Amino acid sequence: MKPKVAFFDFAGCEGDQLQIANLEEEILDLLGQVEVVSFREVMKEHSDDYDIAFVEGSCTRIQDEERLKQIRKNASVVVAIGSCATIGGINSLKNYQNLDAVKKTVYGEKADLFDTYLARPIDAVISVDAYVHGCPMTKEEFLHVVKSLLLGKKPDIPNYPVCVECKKNENVCAFERGEFCIGPVTRAGCNSCCVNEGTKCWGCRGLVDNPNENSQKEVLIKYGLSVDEAISKFRLYFGWEKKQ
Repeated sequence: MKPKVAFFDFAGCEGDQLQIANLEEEILDLLGQVEVVSFREVMKEHSDDYDIAFVEGSCTRIQDEERLKQIRKNASVVVAIGSCATIGGINSLKNYQNLDAVKKTVYGEKADLFDTYLARPIDAVISVDAYVHGCPMTKEEFLHVVKSLLLGKKPDIPNYPVCVECKKNENVCAFERGEFCIGPVTRAGCNSCCVNEGTKCWGCRGLVDNPNENSQKEVLIKYGLSVDEAISKFRLYFGWEKKQ
């Protein structure tokens, strides 16, 4: 019997589900190993009978929690996909602001009709068994995680900073180019793709476990940057982690 898998979306752009839909010929290999029973973005059918649940998007409403808990109850394995689900993501930008003001900005006179609270990753509500990081996640890492789960193995996700990949790719350090880069404390696994293209790391894969704070401070001192300046640069993806 093939494991039954389902895909769910919460607050997010659904770009990670699009990555799956764009697997092209590799999706045929995937479909040979699993049975997709629910995937709103690509099929009409839906079933609550599934073994593995892939969840995209952050939790931004109290009523989302009940849905997440039901998904957790139904699934043997829950996988968070994309930065909104894994670390709170861009949705967490609102966590720095007054929520009433945020609702009025978005919904105007109808703001009172909408409930919202601090955006958070799904593991702030339910237990999560595996993570596919990134904004969007890479197709390659998604396939690696799926294959590992099907083999009963723990996915091998990097736990070192993006700087390691930058050095391997012989990139000029973004700090040397006058950019503020989050790479020294961000989890690798993206092959430093943003820096490869001449920009900087934005931190979409979240913090490495036990980030080297002393090393980060040395970087700030070397380039004449203050701690307040550094914190402001972390706001794009790290809103939930900062609130914690």
